[in-house]
Amino acid sequence: MAILLLSAGAVVLLLVGATLGLALSGSFRSAPANPDSSSVDAGFARDMIVHHDQGVLMAHYAELNTEDPEIGVMAYDIGYTQTDQIGQMQGWLSLWDLPESTDATRMSWMQGADHSGHDMAAASSSAGAMTQMSMPAGSTTAGGAATNPSAPQTSADQVPLMPGMATDSEIARLKALRGTESDIYFLQLMIRHHQGGAGMMTYAAEHATNPVVRNFAQKMADSQSAEISVMTQMLQERGAEPLPAPTS
Repeated sequence: MAILLLSAGAVVLLLVGATLGLALSGSFRSAPANPDSSSVDAGFARDMIVHHDQGVLMAHYAELNTEDPEIGVMAYDIGYTQTDQIGQMQGWLSLWDLPESTDATRMSWMQGADHSGHDMAAASSSAGAMTQMSMPAGSTTAGGAATNPSAPQTSADQVPLMPGMATDSEIARLKALRGTESDIYFLQLMIRHHQGGAGMMTYAAEHATNPVVRNFAQKMADSQSAEISVMTQMLQERGAEPLPAPTS
């Protein structure tokens, strides 16, 4: 009897093992293949890392230079969130065995797409976003409210790397400002920065092959759209308006 029980137990274990093996084999076969270097997934990760890098830098300067706790909290939250997202995207590229940078043209993975992020800009249009190409901010009023730019800049450092990104001179100005002027300029630059990245997020949410990437991009777009609304309200409370939204 004992021998029969042991034999029956062995058969059960073999059947369970075979079932698990088939299940695992099926799950591995159904998992999406790693994206290649020219894919939407890889292009989104690479370009959004660069876009986020600047967002983290701007948030860092704003947090250092503000005297306003509300601005400090907003800057910290953006910096922390985008740093975490950078780590996730770097992790994908490493997992896919792909380089973090290539010589490909920025946003070339968005074939035939509008890079400007009009959907997010439209969502915040009630907050005062404008629809001409963004330029560096001008002077500030005596009360600290920054005026909108009035003329294009043509020097090399005035060409943003991607839509919505600040130029070298804008970053230098943000770094130098203090107090209310810094707060206003940070909000203006970050609103435009979010608007500029919207096109990449939307395209990746619709066209990436990996469902994790699609979900990540959509959640990022939703979160930044909400942040645009909050920052625009904060800007208006400080007597200022957003910069023109990027168009390309």
